[in-house]
Amino acid sequence: MTKPSILIVDDEENLLEALKLNLELEGYEVSTAANGAEALRKVEKEYFDLIILDVMMPEIDGINVCENIRIKGLEMPILMLSAKTNSADRVAGLKKGADDYLTKPFNLEELLLRVRKLIEKNKKLQERPTLEEVYRFGGNQIDFKAQQARNARGEEFPLSKKEAMLLKLLIENRNTVVSREKILQAVWGYQVFPTTRTIDNFILSFRKNFEQDSRDPLFFHSIRGVGYKFTD
Repeated sequence: MTKPSILIVDDEENLLEALKLNLELEGYEVSTAANGAEALRKVEKEYFDLIILDVMMPEIDGINVCENIRIKGLEMPILMLSAKTNSADRVAGLKKGADDYLTKPFNLEELLLRVRKLIEKNKKLQERPTLEEVYRFGGNQIDFKAQQARNARGEEFPLSKKEAMLLKLLIENRNTVVSREKILQAVWGYQVFPTTRTIDNFILSFRKNFEQDSRDPLFFHSIRGVGYKFTD
């Protein structure tokens, strides 16, 4: 059985070696990088099941490394480490695509637990069957390749690229709440952050087109303060 692979990126040599040793003892295959540029080179050449990424590094900091990884469309989970405790840095890291955030100094057992959970979650996501080009639900039909849809009333209409991407994301995660942050990362990318209202308007449009009663939706749900969910 192949060992899960982890890349640790940190300019503190002692911490780098300590983390490497402890993760190897847990059965992981571990690579290291002492700076952001080295990390990006390694990520381009090899897939990792998890990246542990320090925020405070010279030249290219962890936030920029994270952003670069996501711009390239790479989806491996990222756990950010930072000596800073203010929430602004945490939010910045998560906005750029980090999956989790841990403040230094941290408890080793907590780090190992988060590492295990992130790797297990990523494995489940990879095992999820991909959607077929045409998806049907409740008398509705969506053709993702053609970006066309037909509702239960027989009305046909085109879908914008953003509408098709959001529909695909929600349907692939059906019966699970998808956070606003994940939607922003997957659909709008990392340069533009629309307001919650923008996403709400997309959901309202989906209800109008695909629901029998838009005021009592069966498929498209807004979970206040959390995110959005598609139920089939």
